[in-house]
Amino acid sequence: MLKYLIMIIFLTPLCFLSSCWWLVHSLMFLSSFIFMICAYSYADLNMISYYFGVDYFSYSLILLSFWICSLMITASGSVYLFSYHSNFFIFMVLILMIMLYCSFASLSLLSFYIFFEASLVPTLLLILGWGYQPERLQAGVYLIFYTLIASLPLLLVLFSVYDFANTLYFPLLFDFGSYYFMFYIFMILAFLVKMPMFLVHLWLPSAHVEAPISGSMILAGVLLKLGGYGIFRVMKVISYLGLKFNYFWLSLGLSGGVIVSFICFRQVDLKSLIAYSSVAHMSMVIGGLMTMNLWGCVGSLSLMIGHGLCSSGLFCLSNIIYERLGSRSLLINKGMINLMPSMALWWFLLSSSNMAAPPSLNLVGEVGLLNSIMSWSSLSFLVLIFLSFFSAVYTLYMYSYSQHGSYYSGVYTCSLGYLREYHLLLLHWLPLNILCLKGEYFFV
Repeated sequence: MLKYLIMIIFLTPLCFLSSCWWLVHSLMFLSSFIFMICAYSYADLNMISYYFGVDYFSYSLILLSFWICSLMITASGSVYLFSYHSNFFIFMVLILMIMLYCSFASLSLLSFYIFFEASLVPTLLLILGWGYQPERLQAGVYLIFYTLIASLPLLLVLFSVYDFANTLYFPLLFDFGSYYFMFYIFMILAFLVKMPMFLVHLWLPSAHVEAPISGSMILAGVLLKLGGYGIFRVMKVISYLGLKFNYFWLSLGLSGGVIVSFICFRQVDLKSLIAYSSVAHMSMVIGGLMTMNLWGCVGSLSLMIGHGLCSSGLFCLSNIIYERLGSRSLLINKGMINLMPSMALWWFLLSSSNMAAPPSLNLVGEVGLLNSIMSWSSLSFLVLIFLSFFSAVYTLYMYSYSQHGSYYSGVYTCSLGYLREYHLLLLHWLPLNILCLKGEYFFV
């Protein structure tokens, strides 16, 4: 595990050399390909070294972080072109990658917690340094306070776990039985805020709207997955209490997903529409993880990876339009098929993946999650029907509203995409739809 970590750490000095942007970019892609082909077995922890190691769940998520971080650099070409402190920007991306890598690969709950929190700092700096509007300061404060206030009790709980079990090493943890109720709440709350669950989701749309494209990509692509990964890891300790109280989070998450879908219909900002749709998708993941069965765990993993690629790609598309027109409002971004006809195909491909149409990975994940939630309670189909239906509705609304109609007369007659942008979109869409062919990989 350390060899990949050292590889990223040794990339950081390159950031401070002039005109090494594309070199670091290529080396990031190279490291993700090297990580992709490393041999490991499904069954157990692999590549163990110094409290780092991967299993099936964390391997997939580390690969996703490598991929999204490499694509962040591709998407932020304007930072390099206009020299907006591009060296410091790429340094921030690498630091973020190191934090994500360590949090997914750590085998101790405490080191996971430390890196989990440390990943907030580079994200905050990305939003504050390269965001668009002056409100980014308020969005950054929202982000920090929501996540920190929820996760400080988790730190106290980790101390009591260590006091009780004398270890925080994942494989040695055991079920604490009916320890006490607040222990369960504190253990899980930090991750539910990070997911984010409905009622504690308000930091997400504001952070997305103010963040630069790279910030939105990493937030939607990887940082929301830290919450799901954390729940998966700590469920082992609180499974007895989980059997008693998980129904509350499950029902709140699913009904919240439906309410958020209604909020999506009312959005006029492209970015905030995509951000709210993330909350709706993550509510399914919360539901799947809370059932604590195998379908739920592997279904949530595949939906997390599918959503990471799909949501990130949609943010890239909204940014491409924003760079042309200087606005993300759906009132101005109408009739885009006239302005950028070649982009309409990409809008269609990524929107169809967003509503879990075959052959996307989101479909594999959602089928698994439908299975697990229905096996938990057959009555939940009432909510799941609405959740699936409305996800198609707001995605179609976004696609048809932005691509069709008479376009705003103040814009150019036609605008082509750059090769960099098509490349970026292809690298989001291709893994998302190719992985569907390898469905058994997610349901071992």
